[in-house]
Amino acid sequence: MKTLLVTGGIGSGKSAVCAYLQERDIPVYDSDGAVKRLYREDPDLLASLEARFGIPLRQTDGSLDRRRLAGLLFSDPAALAQLEAVVHPAVLRDFLAWRSRQNAPMVALESAIAQQKPLFDGVYDAVLLVTAPDPQRLERACRRDGAQADAIRARMALQHFDPMKADAVVNNDFDLPTLRHRTDIALKVLSL
Repeated sequence: MKTLLVTGGIGSGKSAVCAYLQERDIPVYDSDGAVKRLYREDPDLLASLEARFGIPLRQTDGSLDRRRLAGLLFSDPAALAQLEAVVHPAVLRDFLAWRSRQNAPMVALESAIAQQKPLFDGVYDAVLLVTAPDPQRLERACRRDGAQADAIRARMALQHFDPMKADAVVNNDFDLPTLRHRTDIALKVLSL
């Protein structure tokens, strides 16, 4: 079974490409959605985070206190590395278990960060980078997230993708039919 990493910055159109892959019967693992699910379903993950940070991170109902966690990350830049040291291995284990249950010649891993994290090296066979002009990314992300432009710009500034490190690049600068066509071409180029 081949694994395609679908990556790109906020508002680039990763999710649109992955929705199209699913229409083509290619199973897609959504890393962001998996993290949210793991926070809800994996008590060991929350316990590991609490042990790492040395403070309670649960609300009274036992769920993750996202505000408290965000406050830690905002006040201590090194805290992000600590968070990733706990969360990324949990996501990788979950992805590998998910992939082992799939019955398809190819699956896709949707992740903005996997290509930059050595932990994920060797997990995927090819990288499909989804790009779009910054003004379009900004407008899409603001509309989708209901966020202020400055907040989205700050997130965009932290994301860096090198097209030379991708096996194929799909530019999402037009409409959905064009994006689907470009994705089809990329898959043919990748021979996946």
